[in-house]
Amino acid sequence: MPIVALEMVSHKPGGEYDEKMSIYAGLGVLYYIIYNPEFWRRDRHQPFEAYKLIDGQYRQQIGEPYWMPEVKLGLGRSQQVIGGIEQEILVWYDESGNAYPLPDAAAEQMREQLRVERQRAEVQQQRADRLAEYLRSQGIDPDNLP
Repeated sequence: MPIVALEMVSHKPGGEYDEKMSIYAGLGVLYYIIYNPEFWRRDRHQPFEAYKLIDGQYRQQIGEPYWMPEVKLGLGRSQQVIGGIEQEILVWYDESGNAYPLPDAAAEQMREQLRVERQRAEVQQQRADRLAEYLRSQGIDPDNLP
């Protein structure tokens, strides 16, 4: 059984705060981390939340980075410059709260992942713009849908 489960929230809510949390609790996963850097306001949560399984229930923990003694690692957010772009990422921390450095290969993989995500977001925005334009052409205000 894994000790830590990490959920990264995407543009489409996926039950991270209820269904998945219940599943992981039922499986006995000790730590459940939710990273929601973009949609935390929409979901009415924090961008980084750490939960620990106590008496069969997840209890939200405080502190960041959050130290997990069972795995001798902490996890938290950090502002890093990757590919010349400053951005927030999750990083591992040692017991003293020092971030472990990112290997160059991991940084390159993250750059590529961000490029793909940006392209995907751009395509989605173009689709949304076209749909809104079409709705307006049909006399429907896309900002006031029922």
